[in-house]
Amino acid sequence: MNILLIGGGGREYGIAKKLKEDSRVERIYALPGNGGMEEFCECFPVKATDLDGVRAFALEHRVDFACVTPDDPLAMGMADMLRGMGIPCFGPGKAAARIESSKIFSKQLMEKYDIPTAKAAKFDSLSDALDYIAKNEPPMVVKADGLALGKGVFICRTRGEAADAARELMENGLFGASGARILIEEFLQGPEVSVLSFTDGKTVVPMVSSMDHKTAGEGGAGPNTGGMGVIAPNPFYTEAVARECMERIFLPTVRAMEAEGCPFTGCLYFGLMITKDGPKVIEYNCRFGDPEAQTVLTLMQSPLLDAMLACENRTLADTKVVFSDGACANVVLASGGYPGKYEKGLPIQIGELPANVSLVHAGTKKVDCGFVTAGGRVMNVTANADTLEKAVALAYEGVSHVSWKDMYYRRDIGAAALARINSAGRAE
Repeated sequence: MNILLIGGGGREYGIAKKLKEDSRVERIYALPGNGGMEEFCECFPVKATDLDGVRAFALEHRVDFACVTPDDPLAMGMADMLRGMGIPCFGPGKAAARIESSKIFSKQLMEKYDIPTAKAAKFDSLSDALDYIAKNEPPMVVKADGLALGKGVFICRTRGEAADAARELMENGLFGASGARILIEEFLQGPEVSVLSFTDGKTVVPMVSSMDHKTAGEGGAGPNTGGMGVIAPNPFYTEAVARECMERIFLPTVRAMEAEGCPFTGCLYFGLMITKDGPKVIEYNCRFGDPEAQTVLTLMQSPLLDAMLACENRTLADTKVVFSDGACANVVLASGGYPGKYEKGLPIQIGELPANVSLVHAGTKKVDCGFVTAGGRVMNVTANADTLEKAVALAYEGVSHVSWKDMYYRRDIGAAALARINSAGRAE
């Protein structure tokens, strides 16, 4: 099979690497791909959001199956376009992608179908938002309605911080049209869990749970990023919690989307918080998370292509999807200044990595002498082991073999998870 893969970050690198393990996969065309993906793919300089360019490429090349993974092209309707050309596709259509592209849509969906989530108010007027902030007690969470590269969420400890966030979004246009409407939510407390799930619109097959680390600084400090590291599985996601999530969140969400006339097929990401009142939805994503995908997929033992085809063919209930009992830790290596301004084109030095440690290319460019930086999140170091403690230690050992000018990373990836494991062990 010849597969068209849309995107060019660490997520797409992880997906391409997993797909290339399958003997049925002859070629992977990556648009645009990145420097490291050239090991698995034929990369072409077509932007992931260039619908006309992708259409022209697909017409020129024999494509048997497509995989659209970034949020922007999904929200633009790229999966609909490819299906309309007769190309089967992994990824939701534009109507279903609203579950991520509009936080107001997803909040209204959860409220209508009684899916546990934070209480929220919706605003398209700055004055109304500021009036609400003045009358309610902090902390509170201010969210841009639309897509904002994973950075459109502000946890505000004071009314002043909340008012500033609302002004940045609605008055100063921090994220353009994405911030013209906002949500202001109650602040939930508890451990966060990410669960990526395959779904064909009726059946839901969760992947291994994970824990993302969103802020640039350690211990939750600094601005939000696209993700600075991940561990899997997440020890806070117990079997009891998993059952409750399936019954009260996962299946009800898929059924709600079908009832609304926009059935969801592809990868549905559930961002959860385990509160004192049980699990609640923080957010939905309409695609694989990044860096969750390149973490969780290392633990997948059954063919990824089988699961993707089953989502498109509505046969997921009859498809075997298997993950290992091991653990994976992922540490993101970022450019100095990210998520703000950063320098590009810096040479990357890569030494010999330990066994069971791999590099995921996210924002790299291949040059004659090797690789240079080409993005904010440049590389991920992933490590697999039979326990999470070993995986975290291995990942940080791997980090010591990679460097470039002003490279930075968080040194506490997995710390909260390991503390949970250790406290549970002492309780026993």
